[in-house]
Amino acid sequence: MRAADKRRSIGTTGVALGALGFGGASVGNLHRPVPEEQAARAIASAFKAGIRYFDTAPLYGAGLGEQRIGEVLRGVPRGEVVVSTKVGHRIVEPGVSVTFDYGYDATMRSIEDSTRRLGIGAVDIAFIHDIDPYNHGDSQPRIFRDALEGAWRALSDLRRAGALRAIGVGVNSVAVCEDCLSEMDLDCFLLAGRYTLLDTPALEALLPACVARGVSVIVGAPFNSGLLARGAASGATFNYRSPPNDVRKRVAAIEKICAAHGVDLMPVALQFSLGHPAIVSVLPGMRSAEQVLACVQAMRTRVPAALWEELRSVGLIDPRAPVPTEGGNP
Repeated sequence: MRAADKRRSIGTTGVALGALGFGGASVGNLHRPVPEEQAARAIASAFKAGIRYFDTAPLYGAGLGEQRIGEVLRGVPRGEVVVSTKVGHRIVEPGVSVTFDYGYDATMRSIEDSTRRLGIGAVDIAFIHDIDPYNHGDSQPRIFRDALEGAWRALSDLRRAGALRAIGVGVNSVAVCEDCLSEMDLDCFLLAGRYTLLDTPALEALLPACVARGVSVIVGAPFNSGLLARGAASGATFNYRSPPNDVRKRVAAIEKICAAHGVDLMPVALQFSLGHPAIVSVLPGMRSAEQVLACVQAMRTRVPAALWEELRSVGLIDPRAPVPTEGGNP
């Protein structure tokens, strides 16, 4: 349970990830535009700083995110990086719009198109994307069955054929992950925002089940959309909304303890989830070279054991949550 572990394996797949990965949503203009040159610098800075896992998806900029990551990584020896993308969003107009499609044929085309946009020969990991109530509301049970009968079957065939090294599901719902465990023979989850310093619903049942099954978990959105990176400052968001007062107060209390131990909030937030044996990597979205370097430094910062113990003793982290022993390398 050391944040310093340089690589952690995804189950028995042979795919190993560094503790810190590069989340490609931001450079794919998911929430707001990022200039081309800034995005390229961010991706290149990540590789230069030692990050070797890059995640993207057709959703991000309707293919733009994949293109941007591919343009930088084409100059890198293929064996040096792990690249993941997702299926379930079909591009209607490149660079403009997408729609949901979890069918078998659509999934096969999606992987083919993603590989072409990336231009790096092959994708290592593919996730079924966004099969959760947040995206589908009351239609989610039907969407889940469509994905099981279509996308999941397609990814399983590609894994069996050796075209993919690992397959999984990428969502922001613990309950959906638990349903997937009962229905699918998967290698990993990309779970966004649900095992963080502020939000730990995965701790109760999902993570123990993943350990028992040998299923690995990658934590996306470790800063809960910014609040755990910026702290309780004005304008910081929690899960893409203004944080409730109780959440803001909790973050302020965590910041106070961090300051007493001479550590900023960001390293504590970034490293927290790596204490759990199910977690193989954390995947913050980074839109600039400056943000990349800040995350790399945060991952390398030593967080004293006494800080974790104080957070636990005053109830600011779940007493059952295992914590890392030290900071480490990407």
